[in-house]
Amino acid sequence: MTALTFLWRIEIKVPQHTHQAFEDLFSTFSSAVTSFINEIDNSWRVEGFCDSEPDERRVNLALKNLAEIFEIEIPVARFDLVPPRDWIADNLADFPPLKIDRFFIFGSHVAETPPAGTIPLALDAGTAFGSGEHASTEGCLRLMARLHRTRNFSRILDMGCGSGILSLAAAKLWQSPVLASDIDDEAARVCQLNAERNGVGRFVQATCATGYGSLPVRNRAPYDLIVSNILARPLMNMAGDLSHHLVSNGGYAILSGLLERDGNRVLAAHRGFGLRLVRRITIRGWQTLLLQKN
Repeated sequence: MTALTFLWRIEIKVPQHTHQAFEDLFSTFSSAVTSFINEIDNSWRVEGFCDSEPDERRVNLALKNLAEIFEIEIPVARFDLVPPRDWIADNLADFPPLKIDRFFIFGSHVAETPPAGTIPLALDAGTAFGSGEHASTEGCLRLMARLHRTRNFSRILDMGCGSGILSLAAAKLWQSPVLASDIDDEAARVCQLNAERNGVGRFVQATCATGYGSLPVRNRAPYDLIVSNILARPLMNMAGDLSHHLVSNGGYAILSGLLERDGNRVLAAHRGFGLRLVRRITIRGWQTLLLQKN
């Protein structure tokens, strides 16, 4: 995308408790995402900007699927062209460096040197979800850093990798093989590029696959750590598969992408397959669960 160009804009209006999830969804097919609150009714306007005409069918289907998860009315998407601006500069300015526990997350526009003692993760906001800003990503990173103090892992799976931020973190923490899997081939491509950029390409292998049934995921099993930052319903549906692919003698799982109200339902689904709760953290209304297989 050039610095000054016409862009396509996708705009929706959603309830307040869902806006973070819809922002994350927009980041999968947009070059930049913005959102604004309407203080009159507390609804949010979410906008995604694309440098080429978006696939309206794909966007509307994704909106329908996410709306069903939240059990809300399907947002009506408005598609239009917007005049030139320096979108790159504006977008990068919205992504200052983040420090989450030991991790220092920064984009290519950041000139400062990562602070001593931190683990640098170089990521630009782009076409795959996962820049570290969302509470679910933060929860995963905090639990991973905590686990690293007492546990070593030799075979790790990042199910639903997005940009690969959790794969990069795992590879840097444990210096062990990480399989990063996502149903979106663009996410897998971006994840592998980010792994190379961060110097952990030898540890991370990204693959485009659907769930646990794919050959790459099956061939590497069992895993002693599985990280999955997606949404409550697919996590519940895959609870049995997760347990089957986790080592039986104390394997760990970090699950996120859950609203606080869904935490107990996701936990119950996994308890039914022999996993117990080790720790639960809540950040800005989103929960992350640390589970261990008995």
